[in-house]
Amino acid sequence: MRAGPPAVGRRSGVEFAARYVALGDSFTEGVGDVDPALPNRVRGWADRLAGQLAATRDGFGYANLAVRGKKMRQILAEQIEPALALEPTLVTVYAGVNDLLRPRVDIDAMVAAYDDAVARLAATGATVLLFTGFDASASKVFRGVRGRTAVYNELVREVADRHGAQLVDYWRFDEYNDWRMWDVDRMHMSTPGHVNMANRVLEALGEEARLPLPPLPAAPARTRLDGWRDNARWARSYAGPWVGRRLRGVSSGDNLAPRWPDLHAPAGPGH
Repeated sequence: MRAGPPAVGRRSGVEFAARYVALGDSFTEGVGDVDPALPNRVRGWADRLAGQLAATRDGFGYANLAVRGKKMRQILAEQIEPALALEPTLVTVYAGVNDLLRPRVDIDAMVAAYDDAVARLAATGATVLLFTGFDASASKVFRGVRGRTAVYNELVREVADRHGAQLVDYWRFDEYNDWRMWDVDRMHMSTPGHVNMANRVLEALGEEARLPLPPLPAAPARTRLDGWRDNARWARSYAGPWVGRRLRGVSSGDNLAPRWPDLHAPAGPGH
């Protein structure tokens, strides 16, 4: 019998004037932005965003309840109540893309549940920020879900409009067509990708500050044979295990705790 999810959403004894709570899956957890010194060994755009916002605000608290591999139903069941208990003034939510990658998904029902959750978050008076899904048309592997993602995105835009939420329109970010913005697993953003996303969110929030983007590595000349070899290594190291987990009904996030379940003062943008 699989253990239940770890308890999340505790409040520390510190009172914060502003409280940012990040919800979602691997995108928000920070997978692809490796930092062995941090919980779950990742950092991510939400940590980087929180550090920048804290640099300009006194009494800024941050919690990140996102866990890799979570589908919409799990995110809503496991993260919404703990987030509300933290009395956020800012909430970011990225959810639903793991559902779109499954063989079957009822997008209308999924977004209807999402709409109810966003309504609850918005009713607190917090600023709520949502994301569309990425346009994977450049990916030979994931472009098959492009149509699903487009439908999902239109429904998410309606949810944002209905509840006065901010929207980060990931679908329109052409810079992510550069594969250097992606980790070696081709599923998650690289460190430059995460930094860029933090800047995109800062822009959506009306902030003037921007984080310096790490230099992108030089793109080496590749032969067709190099490409085949890279694809074979990727299939063996990443695609195969991912498919295997789907077939076994397990997730990379099973029994994994959220990185920052308590509100805390985040490290500054230079850390």
